[in-house]
Amino acid sequence: MAAGDATSDALSAPSHHAAAAAEPVAGPGIDTVDIFALTVIILLIGLFYIRRSRNSTASTTPNGTNTKPSIGNGSSSSGSGSNGAASSSAAKPKVDKTLIGRMKRANANMVVLYGSQTGTAEDYAGRLAQEARVYGFSAISLDLEDIDVNDIERLGEIPESVAVFCMATYGEGDPTDNAQAFYDYLKDESPELSALRYIVFGLGNKTYEHYNAIGRFVDEKLAEFGASRLFEHGEGDDDGNLEEDFIAWKAKMWPALCKKFNKPVPENVNLAPIRQYKVKIHETFAPEKVFTGEMQKLKAYENQRPPFDSKNPFLAPVRVHRELHTGGDRSCMHIELDIAGSGIKYEAGDHVGVFATNDPALVEELGKLVGNVDLDSLFSLEAVDARSSKKSPFPCPCTFRTALLHYVDILSQPRAHLLRELAEFASDPKEKEFLEKLTTEEGKKDFQDWIQHDQRTILDILRDLPSVKPPMDLLLEFLPRLQCRYYSISSSPKAHPNSVHITAVLVKYTTKLERDRAGIATSWLKLKKSEATPDRVPIFIRRSTFKLPKQHTAPIIMVGPGTGLAPFRGFLHDRRVERSKPTNASVAFGETVLFFGCRSRHHDYIYETELKEMVADSTLSEMHVAFSRDQNAKEYVTHHMTANKKRVWDLVAKGAHIYVCGDARNMARNVHQILLEAVMEGKSCDATEAANFIKKLQAEGRYSQDVWT
Repeated sequence: MAAGDATSDALSAPSHHAAAAAEPVAGPGIDTVDIFALTVIILLIGLFYIRRSRNSTASTTPNGTNTKPSIGNGSSSSGSGSNGAASSSAAKPKVDKTLIGRMKRANANMVVLYGSQTGTAEDYAGRLAQEARVYGFSAISLDLEDIDVNDIERLGEIPESVAVFCMATYGEGDPTDNAQAFYDYLKDESPELSALRYIVFGLGNKTYEHYNAIGRFVDEKLAEFGASRLFEHGEGDDDGNLEEDFIAWKAKMWPALCKKFNKPVPENVNLAPIRQYKVKIHETFAPEKVFTGEMQKLKAYENQRPPFDSKNPFLAPVRVHRELHTGGDRSCMHIELDIAGSGIKYEAGDHVGVFATNDPALVEELGKLVGNVDLDSLFSLEAVDARSSKKSPFPCPCTFRTALLHYVDILSQPRAHLLRELAEFASDPKEKEFLEKLTTEEGKKDFQDWIQHDQRTILDILRDLPSVKPPMDLLLEFLPRLQCRYYSISSSPKAHPNSVHITAVLVKYTTKLERDRAGIATSWLKLKKSEATPDRVPIFIRRSTFKLPKQHTAPIIMVGPGTGLAPFRGFLHDRRVERSKPTNASVAFGETVLFFGCRSRHHDYIYETELKEMVADSTLSEMHVAFSRDQNAKEYVTHHMTANKKRVWDLVAKGAHIYVCGDARNMARNVHQILLEAVMEGKSCDATEAANFIKKLQAEGRYSQDVWT
């Protein structure tokens, strides 16, 4: 008897007994109530037997494995005979999903862990894991967010193990979103890491004050907790040539690591990237199983369910879309996104992440440039290595059109390793030779001139080198992921609880090749409409440390030219609401000072009416506005700050919080220098003491920057 049949018989048995017991009941002296009572008793007995049968079917042995009961002669499941064989069933062993378990399953002695915001550190981690094989190591790359950081303490369980950390620094010395837990672990705990052997490569941008802060922090903390540094930590500068820095560092790192573990150093190593994914074309596929632009969860845009985050964005309706500029040849948008009913919460100073899509016309052109690809073909990119933690680089299956619109950045400047791949698909020998040269030490300057200086994208390369016809799947694998764009929220939930406001300038410019270029996100947002059936924008909230002081009595100084005004509009709305509350009637609010700048009072003085109203109702104590092009001599916010250095110092001495938002390359640096001078003059001290004072302000959260390049 099959186990399934035996189970059904056991479950039906009580009903037979119930029928037999019920037959002799209907006789003289037994009324309806008695019959009803007996029937209830019989049913209860039947339910008892059914329940006992079910429980025995899934009985658990002392060691935790589930077995089915023996059927027939009462012998145990380990007994002989067909009944025993049919009833014996062992549960699948539990998969060890810890970092150590994953490494053991992959037979890996190296793990490359990454903290990545835009995908570059992730790309570098994958490349290092690939190259490890060439040097005699077996490696896997993993997202720091996908492990329990405490498992790092156990890496000594893997013989001759190595952990490589690719750590990007985000903003003003902050960890990336996916590395936050790891950062907190190193900052707040004191783990025992004497069994850990590690290497760190940091990614940063020298434009920012806290250059490569996270890479340096991780390197120092791991050593502090007893881990062994196997090679000097490397640093890449995105303001220079990040790719070149990375290549130069690993060219020295690999031989040094081989020597540490007594492995032979291979000669004439070709470190050309190995394809991590293979393409699979689907002739047919169930439509409900095809991705159409979702970030992670299939049909997430059709069935919106909270909580909403970067992996599950909310489709926010556009309620307001208006132009802020009143003249000139530029455009600045004020957009209000409806978040009513979404459960989304935010605070003034937070960021909103927006998932935009590439220009459909450019996607069509790219399809033609690689050889008239059918963009509506369904495909999947599948990991070649079964050990890979990422089964595909983006949600699959989907169409080529969907992938190009939603998942890859077709306007980024290609890195050298992609050019090396493109060279293999050049039918013209001269074009092949040229691309190959760009990837060599000899062709470094040509790469800088032709790619970086001329701002070439993959589209430009294919236009200028027409014999290059790479397969579409290769481009989709090697082009970076299309990242969300972050905007400083220009509203306060205290004034606008059901909407998030964005203030964004339309990015458009002409490249050195005299080709028009538009920003992916702002040109996409420009087309969004707030009509009867409004367009929807995929968004999520990113928390920020750019916050108003908790004490209303603290003065604040805000410096934000152009759209750097955005978070300060939120701050001002917040303070206006707080000032209007009866409970704050006796509170002496701190002075609120704004330094704002634009080109012309006649064209781009954004939110002019609002700002003047806030001065009138004392929400703003002072407003200093610089117009750079309304007079012969250009005037910037820094000129107004310099003229008001004493005022700035007086406010700082009274406990003011200073906020700077805008351009990191020039404006933020100049503001920092003016602040340094204000402190030197106010305290009558030298530059060193003033710099230490400013560092203290930063540590106390009284000097914050929200800047970009």
